[in-house]
Amino acid sequence: MFGHALTQACRGLALAGGAVLLAIVGLTMVSIALRELTGQPVPGDYELVEIGCAVAVFAFLPYCQLIGGNVFVEFAMAWAPLWLRLWLDALAQMAYASIAALLAWRLTLGGLDLHGYGETTMVLGMPVWPVFLPIVPSLVLLSIVCLYTTAMSLWKARA
Repeated sequence: MFGHALTQACRGLALAGGAVLLAIVGLTMVSIALRELTGQPVPGDYELVEIGCAVAVFAFLPYCQLIGGNVFVEFAMAWAPLWLRLWLDALAQMAYASIAALLAWRLTLGGLDLHGYGETTMVLGMPVWPVFLPIVPSLVLLSIVCLYTTAMSLWKARA
């Protein structure tokens, strides 16, 4: 039940990240067309693409971890028995969970600081702190997914 709900949450977030990428593609196409037709691109197009890419990348991380899509260095452990590889996978996933939780914490504090300072983008003058609103939950979900995959690896190692 928990695994199914987690999978659905990760898929939904990844689909949202895909929608953001599609929006970036559309913005880029419009900006290029305007640059050709009028000599002026969409103002702040680079800022918007940068922000969109950051949001999309963080949106994909939980699903990638859940399906085992991250890069593994399996050839270095090919000699090891399965139980050892599973324990080492669990250890690596715990480290990843810790890093994701640390990043979520620090980005939360960073976003609050940016809000307090009133930091804005250079061209559009948009506040920067709202960018952290979708990124921090993505990292929290990534941390939860890492703990879940750790538990699954340990369960397989025991079996």
